[in-house]
Amino acid sequence: MATAPASFSTDPAGLPWEFAAQTDTGRLRRNNEDSIAFDPRLGLAVLADGMGGYAGGEVASEMAVALVQATLGRWLAQAGTAPAARAVMKALQQGIAQANRAVFSASNVNPALRGMGTTLVSAVFGPHGVVIGHIGDSRCYRLREGRLEALTRDHSFLQAQIDAGLMTPEEAMGSPHRNLVTRALGIGAEVEVDLAHEAVQQGDLYLLCSDGLTDMITDEQLESLLRHDIPLADKVALLITVANDNGGKDNVSVILARPTGAQ
Repeated sequence: MATAPASFSTDPAGLPWEFAAQTDTGRLRRNNEDSIAFDPRLGLAVLADGMGGYAGGEVASEMAVALVQATLGRWLAQAGTAPAARAVMKALQQGIAQANRAVFSASNVNPALRGMGTTLVSAVFGPHGVVIGHIGDSRCYRLREGRLEALTRDHSFLQAQIDAGLMTPEEAMGSPHRNLVTRALGIGAEVEVDLAHEAVQQGDLYLLCSDGLTDMITDEQLESLLRHDIPLADKVALLITVANDNGGKDNVSVILARPTGAQ
């Protein structure tokens, strides 16, 4: 089942941003374990890809997204118009840590949810630039001047193999171990979050996505598709369609964000 693309423009803390997002079950799965949320007023986007047991993945991703959105949303609403990037990074880390503890606790209390967890990628857009936090293999990319760059690095078995020189990125695309993550939210009482801060330029386009997109579309294809001069919501729908046309083996979730006014 697919959701219709949602698109909004806003002016979070003095820097206008446009958002568009969609999640889709894909061609082979019966249920959608991905969850997405964004708050255009605060420049906040969150995406999670759940895993673990009957209904566990859905519960884990929904909990993580809802808790990060609520916790960080409250902080951003109280932080004023121009919080420092360092403060945003700390707040994002703390929000993800709280979500991790809640998901881990729920998995221990309910036997039906035992072992559930989720990847997560979240970004806060504003006058400080963009602050990104991630766990697992959901990703954040930036398209700048027509060139695509990954701003996150997967916490996965395959990425470790590539880093060790044991496998090429091309070989990894065809590996049966694509979905083995080495870090996830909710599988332990504590979690290590990778955080990054990036400056923003006019014309930048940011993509948050689950591996249901990147398993079906190469970075080169992504770059080409993101260059299309079409409305943001149409661009989201195009990415989902191409992923499904290429097999749609997993749930597919996409959030796009771009600045629309002067910084």
